[in-house]
Amino acid sequence: MRWGIAAGRKTMVATSMLLLVLSGPVKALTYLLKHGIVGLTMGTLWRLGANWTVSILSCTTVRAIGAVGYVLISSFLLRENILSLITINIHASLTFMFTALGVHTIPSMNMIYAIFTTLVLLNSGCFIFLLHLLYSVFLTKLGMKASLRLPRWIERAI
Repeated sequence: MRWGIAAGRKTMVATSMLLLVLSGPVKALTYLLKHGIVGLTMGTLWRLGANWTVSILSCTTVRAIGAVGYVLISSFLLRENILSLITINIHASLTFMFTALGVHTIPSMNMIYAIFTTLVLLNSGCFIFLLHLLYSVFLTKLGMKASLRLPRWIERAI
């Protein structure tokens, strides 16, 4: 954020390379999928002066894709289909809840996929919103208020 988009990209690559050398490819890929690309996206959007809504939605999408990518990589490394296990557990939980409510139906796969997607996006969205709040406070306290476009309710609170 402070030194520009190119510096953020170089920092992400350098951190990934350092993790690759010190901790191995799994740790480097985990960082890249779950934190590196999200940080680069958020820093780029903030540096370009994007609206918070655009920034939160874009970063939420990137974080959700990274989380699913992390699950796929973990599935490959563990030789276990983790997405299938998640789907089976959601199906079993919904069936149990429907039975407890007296509804005798079987949830469709489209419903299960919609619930899974909603939960991943909700988790990512909450995380990204909290990051936006924390970084806006920290960067404002560091004296970078002029380069940030904060919502009015945060400017009043700060």
